[in-house]
Amino acid sequence: MTRILIIIIGSILVGVAYNLFLIPHEILSSGLSGVAIMLGIITPFNTGLLNFLLNLPLLILGVLKLGKRFIFYTILSVVVLSVSLYVIPIIPVSTEPILSSVFGGVLTGIGIGLIFRSSGSSGGFDIIAMLLTQKKDFPLGALISAMNAVVVIASGFVFTWDAALNTMVAIYATGKVVDTIHTKHIKLTLMIVTRKGEEIKQKFLSSLYRGVTLMDAEGAYSGERQKMLMVVITRYQLADVKKMLHETDPNAFVNITETTEVVGSFHRS
Repeated sequence: MTRILIIIIGSILVGVAYNLFLIPHEILSSGLSGVAIMLGIITPFNTGLLNFLLNLPLLILGVLKLGKRFIFYTILSVVVLSVSLYVIPIIPVSTEPILSSVFGGVLTGIGIGLIFRSSGSSGGFDIIAMLLTQKKDFPLGALISAMNAVVVIASGFVFTWDAALNTMVAIYATGKVVDTIHTKHIKLTLMIVTRKGEEIKQKFLSSLYRGVTLMDAEGAYSGERQKMLMVVITRYQLADVKKMLHETDPNAFVNITETTEVVGSFHRS
């Protein structure tokens, strides 16, 4: 319940940042929300409605392909953000575009950081990148950066290049604040020895968006055959993982170590 409340607050903060700081000065955010803002400015349609419609097919795919808990939190975030954009009036707090881009980016970063800390995402390009990396071994960060670059370039052509530069400032500020709140994506490696390897594997795959390696293991003293699972998670998923392990096999042996770096496909939210 606490996570749901945090996601709702974070999504409302993002909506406030968009409608009070970014949209009045034709400044875009990162991701699919930036596309929704651009279309909302150049068409008569509301940005909140466009944000929901653009994310809808991706959310449907996410339900089918990604972890259930993660996609539930993402759906909640997208719905609350879309409603916020629809309800909150577009009123410029500042007349200075550069100040609006900085403060709008910071406020967006706070909101998205809170969403990430609660194991969700704001949808859009995050879902696209995750779906693509299931098929090809591409780094998620590079994919999302490339898609955000398209948003910045589009901003320059559709509006002005001043607006594009301000968009870059807003995206940079957002990224820095998200890293600060999300403590630079601390990762943990879990080695789990258990008699219920298949049950734990299925629970992880259905509830976490994480790859799991399953190996045969044998007790050196007892000679008992068991399973060993290796999984890399973010620190904020640890409480959920501990709960799942306690429910499935309270006697499982778990070794938890902090991971310095992960090379390859790893979702960092």
